[in-house]
Amino acid sequence: MMSPNKFSEDRSGSSPNHFRHTPLQIIHIVANFMRIWSIYSMYRYFSQTGASVVLFLFTCLAPASILFLILQKPWKGRPLSNTQVVPSIINGAITALYLVLWGKGLKSCGPVRAILAEYSGAVLGVLSAVLYGRRGHMWKKIGGLIAMLASFYLLSEGWATVTYSPFYILIQTEFFSFLNWLILLLTYLLLPVFLFLHAKSVILFSLFHKCCKLNRNLPWEDRDDSETQTAPVLGLKHMLVPISAGILSALRRVIARRVSIKNQLKRRLHALTIASATCFMFPIAMWDMIIGSPASSSGKLPFSAWAFLSTIFFGNIIIFYADSIAEERLHMVFSSPRHLMAAGACIIIMEFVYKMDFSLTGFVICCLILGFGIYEATSLEHNRKDSIQKSDLSSGEFDDQIQMSSLPT
Repeated sequence: MMSPNKFSEDRSGSSPNHFRHTPLQIIHIVANFMRIWSIYSMYRYFSQTGASVVLFLFTCLAPASILFLILQKPWKGRPLSNTQVVPSIINGAITALYLVLWGKGLKSCGPVRAILAEYSGAVLGVLSAVLYGRRGHMWKKIGGLIAMLASFYLLSEGWATVTYSPFYILIQTEFFSFLNWLILLLTYLLLPVFLFLHAKSVILFSLFHKCCKLNRNLPWEDRDDSETQTAPVLGLKHMLVPISAGILSALRRVIARRVSIKNQLKRRLHALTIASATCFMFPIAMWDMIIGSPASSSGKLPFSAWAFLSTIFFGNIIIFYADSIAEERLHMVFSSPRHLMAAGACIIIMEFVYKMDFSLTGFVICCLILGFGIYEATSLEHNRKDSIQKSDLSSGEFDDQIQMSSLPT
């Protein structure tokens, strides 16, 4: 017979597991922060030098593939079958196309839109529900798809920027126009007082008159759009490039999960995938270098140590191992609200550090809508995870009972 203290031990056993996962969560957040930092440095590099996106990504992907091959050594151990190698090579082609589209989207749309568009891979959950899912879950996923599209539409309209955020414009116009009229009112009301109380009223009047003229040139006054440099509204059509890249990114993750179940095998096949992506990107990079672009007609790629090194290590290598640990130990996939929350916090920090055109209110609203859409689009996966955790818990309790019954009483 089980002792009554067994249930209290089981209840208190969950807190050590939570504290045990805390270092892994910290590692995952730090790795994502460094990856987002590398994205911002890459965007700054593109905007300042006008370098070729494909050539830059190829020069970062080639050493990353060499490091992956050295670390994983896919030629050692159990030989890989054709059913594992061929899908990995095809996955490399998808990875190369994803990187090209994502780099183009980063250069044209900015880091916020490019990073958040990577979560559009949850659209595959809607597609799986339409093809293989049940009717009850299909409407949830369609609702999640509509919420995701609404979030991307708001991002394309500039809600995450100060220039076009409706909340910031409303607050700015109302508050500063009120402050402007208040200064004018106080100025003209205090003029008679100084005229009667002070002897040098002419000097004071001229000072107040200058203040009134300066007040007309304050930054909260309405100005022409030609005087201020504002980022243009992109529209949803320009967001299709990073959204397509996000769907391809989710597709390559799905193929990697289907091909390899074991973690060590998944890492060996990932090294083959990155090497294959480098080979597929090589002719595109050479063609881009030969043809060239108007911004980089010289054919030379400007060098920036931090942009290259951060993209190689944090944007390719470390983030792969961090995401693998989060998926294996923390049960946190990339297209999940928890991952979006961690990435959103890192984006907020980097936007303020790099002094970008950023509206915190609009960004939070877009992230909330996107997180709701992702949660609804992956609702069937949440139910599966809950059932798997319950089955693991019940099997664990059954094994404990078997072990206790085998002990002598």
